[in-house]
Amino acid sequence: MKVVLLGYMGCGKSVIGDFLAKKLQVSFYDLDEEIENVTQISISELFQTKGEIYFRKKENEVLKTFLDKNENFVLSLGGGTPCYFNNHELLQQDDVFSIYLKASTDTLVNRLINEKDKRPLLHNQDEVTLKDFINKHLFDRNFYYHQATKIVTVDNKSVEQIANEIEALLA
Repeated sequence: MKVVLLGYMGCGKSVIGDFLAKKLQVSFYDLDEEIENVTQISISELFQTKGEIYFRKKENEVLKTFLDKNENFVLSLGGGTPCYFNNHELLQQDDVFSIYLKASTDTLVNRLINEKDKRPLLHNQDEVTLKDFINKHLFDRNFYYHQATKIVTVDNKSVEQIANEIEALLA
């Protein structure tokens, strides 16, 4: 089974994915890290030097490569991954179990406000504009996120609680 975690940046995809993979005793991959490995450029640099369209094309290529693998794994996507190049349709394959890690806007703002330097899309946001920015993105991405096999709400839950909930869904 290929378990794919999707959701907005800051919802916990990478942390939960790593924990879940250890629990399931399978490999864990972070799509952004894999893109950095393939391109030998950080995500921030890719956005700055090559632009978002180049990044999204590379993201689609690397995602296809992973979904073609003949192994069990947990993969965390970037926040926008399902929204481009029909990536959400790739997640509909029979051997893919996709999970939308749904977080409230307040949870996301609290998690992201101090990470702006690491997140290319957030560089110019203060707390007020960040909340509006996230709300707009969630509205725009809602359709794609809700194509997931299952939805797990992450607000006020520990990583272990979320991983246990996902594991129960896989049984």
